[in-house]
Amino acid sequence: MNGLLALNTGAIVGICMGVAAALILIIIVIWYISTYNKLQGLKNLTEEGWATIDVHLKKRYDLIPNLVETVKGYAKHESETLEAVIKARNLAISAKGDDKIAAENALSGTLKSLFKLKEAYPELKANANFMDLQRQLKEIETELASARKYYNGTVKELNTKIDLFFTGIVARKMKLEKRKYFELDSEEERQNVKVSF
Repeated sequence: MNGLLALNTGAIVGICMGVAAALILIIIVIWYISTYNKLQGLKNLTEEGWATIDVHLKKRYDLIPNLVETVKGYAKHESETLEAVIKARNLAISAKGDDKIAAENALSGTLKSLFKLKEAYPELKANANFMDLQRQLKEIETELASARKYYNGTVKELNTKIDLFFTGIVARKMKLEKRKYFELDSEEERQNVKVSF
């Protein structure tokens, strides 16, 4: 009788251990799937943020030739500045990945030099077309700043998740890498493009 009771107790303990192991395995699988889905969602939000920045950059790229042409009519002796703006624009258009950030920073710097020209040419400052282009650029810059803020927020969240120990294990399995923030490189570039009139 004692042997039968010991056998039943051993079987019950074995079943309980099996059930516990199965539950632990199920919890781990659910956690992994949940973590994978969260990381995938953050990756998608980051890509959406970058795509939004691209849309605003395209608007900016399309506006720059109009600005340059308007300035050309008044500032004929400033061809070096105008060429630098167009060159920076073309480099920014063709840049990819992390190089895009550096190219955009360079373009912002050349745009500042373009707007400094209006101080030397008062008739340019009074031109209605130039003033309208400035207003449009100011709106684009505001939208772009908002898009950069959103992108950097999603990058921060994604990078934080990648840095966490257990979440990082899943991120490495997904081959996720930390993303760079959209930052300005120099103090000069941190200054706003002055578009006042």
